[in-house]
Amino acid sequence: MGREQAPLSVALKQAGPIPLDVALDCRPGELLAIIGPSGSGKTTVLRSIAGLYRPAWGRILAGSEVWLDTEAGTDLSPQLRSVGLMFQDYALFPHLSALDNVRLAMLRSEEPARSRHAAALLGRVHLQGLEARKPDQLSGGQKQRVALARALARDPKVLLLDEPFSAVDRMTREPLKEEIAAVHRSLDIPMLLVTHDLEEAQALADRICVLHAGKTLQIGAPDEVRLRPRSALVAKLMGQTNLFRATVDADGRIRWGDRALTVASTSGFRAGQHVTCLIPPDFIALADGDTTASNVVNGTLTGVAPLGEMTSLTLGVADHQLRFKIGAREAAARNMHVGDAASVQLDPEGLHLLREA
Repeated sequence: MGREQAPLSVALKQAGPIPLDVALDCRPGELLAIIGPSGSGKTTVLRSIAGLYRPAWGRILAGSEVWLDTEAGTDLSPQLRSVGLMFQDYALFPHLSALDNVRLAMLRSEEPARSRHAAALLGRVHLQGLEARKPDQLSGGQKQRVALARALARDPKVLLLDEPFSAVDRMTREPLKEEIAAVHRSLDIPMLLVTHDLEEAQALADRICVLHAGKTLQIGAPDEVRLRPRSALVAKLMGQTNLFRATVDADGRIRWGDRALTVASTSGFRAGQHVTCLIPPDFIALADGDTTASNVVNGTLTGVAPLGEMTSLTLGVADHQLRFKIGAREAAARNMHVGDAASVQLDPEGLHLLREA
């Protein structure tokens, strides 16, 4: 783009009507995914960055450029913030062609350069030949590609993506994700993606920001947040269900009921402390025969659900349910059924201790 790109820094606070206590940053060339349940403030954060919502208190900087500083009375209009915003519901003008929808975002360009650039952007998102079509003549995926081209048309300093996959079907979602990933690779600007889909966040993002009730709970690399959440709440918001209460034992072990389990780290907890323990599904494996091996847990299968190439298993252990997956061929070879006894081995590297929930 020919200009030095700047990091984005955001701090927002207010008691209501939408509670906010948000602090995040996004570096040039980075894609930060914002996840959280409905009503957690995800879209409000994007709207605040874009200048479409003014929080009670806030400070938003793009490098040295101040977009919002409520204490100083600075609040740049959306037109002056140089933001590309891709809405979940497309927000295209129905009476305009795809080309004109993109052209309209280029307020600083003159013809014929504007039309040439709009056509190039549509080609970039693989819509060449469809420039004259209006939104009602396009599929959901094509509409979202027009919306992406329009977001890029402003030559933005920051690109904001608000649930870009929610309005398209699963078949369309994968190529659209590839399109977003290609844009991410090609642009050296901060990109923020709001999504409720954890798999999409983990596949696309460099870092994930977890929001709950308007508050930033944790920001980190996808595997860091998934495997080393700061709290049981973060673990649950990351889709983790294998959480159980245990007591820290001596010599790098924990006690779960009458079971002693080895852990890679006691995370600074002292012997005798009660903790919540997380074991992600990918650190659980079926144990073959040797029930004396370390970290083997016995139970009864309470769920066997085929999922195409994988089979989801649920193992009842006392009053807990451990969920994990194995290959469909392995499940078929073992002829597994609900009610069967089974044993699993828990990888010590996956056992993560949290303050008791």
